Amino acid sequence: MLHYVLKRLVSLAISLAVASLVIFFAIEVVPGDPAAYMLGMNAQPDTLAALRDQLGLNGSIPERYLSWVGGMLQGDFGTSYTYRTPVAEMIGERLWISLPLALYALTLSTLIAFPAGVWAASRRGSVVDMGVMGVTQLGVAIPNFWFAMLMVLVFAINLRWFSAGGFAGWEQGVLAGMKSLTLPAVALALPQASILTRVMRSSLLDTLSEDFIRTARAKGLTRRQVLWRHALRNAMIPVLTIIGMQFSFLMAGAIIIENVFFLPGLGRLVFQSIAARDLIVVESVVMLLVFAVIVVNFAVDVAYAAVDPRLRGRR
Repeated sequence: MLHYVLKRLVSLAISLAVASLVIFFAIEVVPGDPAAYMLGMNAQPDTLAALRDQLGLNGSIPERYLSWVGGMLQGDFGTSYTYRTPVAEMIGERLWISLPLALYALTLSTLIAFPAGVWAASRRGSVVDMGVMGVTQLGVAIPNFWFAMLMVLVFAINLRWFSAGGFAGWEQGVLAGMKSLTLPAVALALPQASILTRVMRSSLLDTLSEDFIRTARAKGLTRRQVLWRHALRNAMIPVLTIIGMQFSFLMAGAIIIENVFFLPGLGRLVFQSIAARDLIVVESVVMLLVFAVIVVNFAVDVAYAAVDPRLRGRR
């Protein structure tokens, strides 16, 4: 198990190094000068040169890359060109919205998908199975931003159970903060729950057709005992993969939902920074999101080994 984890850690480090190179150089080749954007079209050349020097834009690309990476390793993400505040401080403020939102949505998705997938698989071909598959097909087909606007119309405007947007702030209490995140979390969770339900059902049906399941039934175990004691654990590997991918998507892909609900999260910060040509913020936030994706994938790999002991012995 230790050898397996060490191999995954080496792979994680290599992935982060490659990702930092790709992110930095991809953003650096984007047309446009942040200093010119900040000063406007009528800026004087000497003023423009002074601002570029102040922002650290006059150094060579390798120097700027090494300075950026070295700063991140020490917890220093640089200073925002637009807001003139430390990027780490900006990320910290937004992370306390995006991370709870992602965890909230993932929890809802998992709580919906697991029983629905198991229920459908245990009643294959029945009305229940067809109903669950029909609902999940609809959930996959409907864009989450459209569903978000529909929920705002119903639950915020008509019923007035929730606010139409904004974030109350954690200083108002956990319940107030979670209430502000409920509609966005549901809008994010339902499409993901539909995907996870279908994967859960498919994986469980494949496992139930294996020889060891038939052997367990031949030994006298009931269908329920076989399902919960043997089939479910062996069906978890593809499900864990999807859960890891969903968390990554919920952290990095909630830009539209955060804009629909006016949530000051990381996704909205990236959107605003791209519009303002604030490259250091874009690079740092994207790198943080990539780091989260890679770490989640590492955790999923370790979970594979915990679920399937055969993986621990692989060299």
